[in-house]
Amino acid sequence: MPKHGKNFKVVAAQLDREKLYEPREALEFFKEHPTARFDETLELHLRMGVDPRHADQMVRGVVVMPRGTGKEVRILVFAEGEAAMIAEEAGADYVGLDDLVAKIQGGWLEFDMAIAIPQAMGKVGRLGRILGPRGLMPSPKAGTIVQPNEIKRVIDEARKGRVEYRVDRTANIHVPFGKRSFEVDALLENLAAVVDSVLRNKPAASKGAYIRKAYISPTMGPSARIDVAALTALRTLV
Repeated sequence: MPKHGKNFKVVAAQLDREKLYEPREALEFFKEHPTARFDETLELHLRMGVDPRHADQMVRGVVVMPRGTGKEVRILVFAEGEAAMIAEEAGADYVGLDDLVAKIQGGWLEFDMAIAIPQAMGKVGRLGRILGPRGLMPSPKAGTIVQPNEIKRVIDEARKGRVEYRVDRTANIHVPFGKRSFEVDALLENLAAVVDSVLRNKPAASKGAYIRKAYISPTMGPSARIDVAALTALRTLV
């Protein structure tokens, strides 16, 4: 069993484990009961009614948080020539191809998001075993393999709060949606955007309850179980 600190236990004791919290109620609780000295990230955890072993039941998407994420994102772009110039002008932190591929093969991973133009994927593909497990591999489904004229848009979205999500092998989705320091209304707007995206990406093969359970938790804190009906109703805010 994991060992929790004093603050975790104090906050957990004030949560009703049997209660289904309204989203606003849970957010107000966590803002009033910090479990860490730093500005924690708030995360939405969803237990999905899909079977991720089947390709036609995969849930994956990208959401741009309307109020941002509060996190600085280090962006790498695999590109050469004119595309590299576009990436540099758009504010990418790292731009290159052969040099970056070699650097990553050597163990360097000081970036949070990778974008690539299609022409670069022949070389970037060698990094699949390194970047794939970390969720950093550029892919069409994630919208991170783009034509040169799309590079600026994707970088701008990332700066504003672009977050990728996908159901894991245990049928759960985990999405960070803001910092504890955000106003509750801002957090609700971001949460609404996440819920709307997840609902829009419902697989046609999904049967029965799509979202079975939902929880909100801060980085270092306990989780509050959320009323799924109240959560899905937030999409009207989008």
